[in-house]
Formats: sequence, C-alpha cells, structure tokens
Amino acid sequence: MGIRMGVAAAVLAGFAGSAGAQQSEVLFSHKHWQVEVVGWEDGSVGCVAQVTAPGESFSLWTFPDGAVQLQFYSTAWQFGEGDTADLEVQIDRRAPWNLTGAELYQNSVLFNLPDDQAGVNFILEVAKGNRLYLRAADGADVQNYSLAGSRASIDALVQCGDVISAPGNPFN
Repeated sequence: MGIRMGVAAAVLAGFAGSAGAQQSEVLFSHKHWQVEVVGWEDGSVGCVAQVTAPGESFSLWTFPDGAVQLQFYSTAWQFGEGDTADLEVQIDRRAPWNLTGAELYQNSVLFNLPDDQAGVNFILEVAKGNRLYLRAADGADVQNYSLAGSRASIDALVQCGDVISAPGNPFN
C-alpha cells in the first residue's frame, strides 16, 4: 500500500468521528484529474476520480460495495428529480456506449456501470482514451472531456477503492 493510500486509510479513520455533510481529501492529482476520498456525515465513504474544466466535470465514483457510478456535471444544466434519459458516450473513435436510463438530477447526469466485464471494459477505454464525448441518444453532441492523465488517475482510484472496501478487522 503506497503512501497516498496510507493517507486514505488515515483520512477514513478521521471521517468516522467527524461532523458535517461531506468531507474530502485529495489523494492524487495529475494533469486535469484529481482523485479524492470522500466521507459523508452518515459514515459512508466513496472515492472519486474527476476531470474538470470551468463549470464542467466528468467523474468516476467507486463505493465500498464495488459499485461504480459515472457523473457528468455542468452548471448549464438544470434538471429536476426523477427524470431519466438515454444517452451515448464515445471515447475517441471507438464504438459508442449506450447509457440507457441515465438519471438526471439537478446539474448532473448519473449512470451506474454494470458489475460485469462491460463495466470493466468501459473503465479500460477511459484509461486508454484521449477524449470522451457525451451525446444525446440521437447522437447530438452535449459535452466532451479531455481524458489526458486518466490512466494514472484510474490506477489511484482503484487503489482508493481497495482501501475503502477492505474489512475493518484483519482477523475476519
């Protein structure tokens, strides 16, 4: 376990007794990417790798149960609650991925990756890619994001996910 993941473990211990809606600690930064461990008031934790531009972001979240969620954020979007949309994501010139039933919530589009080889393949494409294109189901461009630095950031995200999903008692 690297120094940064040792820091993640220490931060998680600190989150356990802290008050406040959300706290985070940056574990890794590379190019426009940042990886953080995030703790919420209810004791839950997650890890996020995020690439940002002014008013925009693309994030990959991991949680202790192994779930992985995509989040596309824009200050230009104003969604309500409970709406969904079918979208498309394309990485470089590879075949597009269909995000059927993506959740639209306030300024975000949220999508849970499947817990199978398809989900792993998507993350591998992000790690190898240069640019991600978010499109409407009809193929119309919505937003695009640079993936420069994504390989190292996803490696750090995986390490953070391993820390938050490790059992608290090594004797179990």
